[in-house]
Amino acid sequence: MKYRKVTIEALGYELAPVVVTSTELEARLEPLYRYLRIAPGQLQALTGIRERRWWEPGYPLSHGAIAAARKVLLSTGISPDDIGALIYAGVCREQFEPATACRVAAGLGIGGKAAVFDLSNACLGVLNGILDVANRIELGQIKAGLVVSCESAREINDIMIARMLEERTMQHFAASLATLTGGSGAVAVLLTDGSFTGVSRRQLLGGITQTAPEHHRLCLWGVAPDGKGGYTQSMSTDGVNVMNYGVELGRQTWEAFLPQVGWRAAEIDKVICHQVGSAHQSAILKSLDIPSDKDFTSYEYLGNMGTVSLPLTAAIADERDILEEGDKVAFLGIGSGLNCLMLGMDW
Repeated sequence: MKYRKVTIEALGYELAPVVVTSTELEARLEPLYRYLRIAPGQLQALTGIRERRWWEPGYPLSHGAIAAARKVLLSTGISPDDIGALIYAGVCREQFEPATACRVAAGLGIGGKAAVFDLSNACLGVLNGILDVANRIELGQIKAGLVVSCESAREINDIMIARMLEERTMQHFAASLATLTGGSGAVAVLLTDGSFTGVSRRQLLGGITQTAPEHHRLCLWGVAPDGKGGYTQSMSTDGVNVMNYGVELGRQTWEAFLPQVGWRAAEIDKVICHQVGSAHQSAILKSLDIPSDKDFTSYEYLGNMGTVSLPLTAAIADERDILEEGDKVAFLGIGSGLNCLMLGMDW
């Protein structure tokens, strides 16, 4: 995948307001920790995550996506009438139908001939959405498009903490640990053909995707029977194998990515990875031989926000001038499935 006409015009985000520390979550799990003889502090020690954020109870996902999208439209002066496609790419959605994107589009005043739909692919959803919009721009079908997402970790954390306290087994605790890394936030990515502002920054050069679907059962989040005639959410993760197989898939994708965008590894100035935790960050950077000072992270204080994590981290890095004009920047996304997608940009 190569592009000549696509610009990442702007990145916008919305942080959830409720700060939840790892210490607070462990306090709720104190009876389990005591029963299994787990020392306090393990959650932060194992993941590097000090805190994450949650929305207030009942906060509509579309509201977060709308807020983030309004920021990018206001910052660029681009009108909702100019948007030719709006994709909502979150794992979390408001209902089975219609698409959450429809409510976001209505809130922004986007309609007419615009393509409006949801796209889902675990933590890679926003990156997949960027490619979809980029293809439409490259083909001349549209001049601008928005990819938005809003993720919420409060509900699944509350459910899984209650279940861990009920199950009280080390096996269940290990399979549920990754759930406790989850954070909440919203993001919007505005892509254009560069004709609106005349600024040539953030040119999308291309990308590549690789997949290993034989590992699709390593990380599961969905609904399951509750034993009472109804259904409830459930999440389980084989953290060790997700990391091992994910890092190997990342290595294979990296080797294909570099010639695809015409870069040598040493030429890359900055990378933004999916935000899982300290162990994953260390493993993937070591495997790809990327110096840690080229990577920017947010997981320490925002946790793993699924589809929102990588683009929101990039938005913060851009806001703080960590991503500088002229930098060669790589987005390195790895999601359950397993899927890997890497994008290269001249920032």
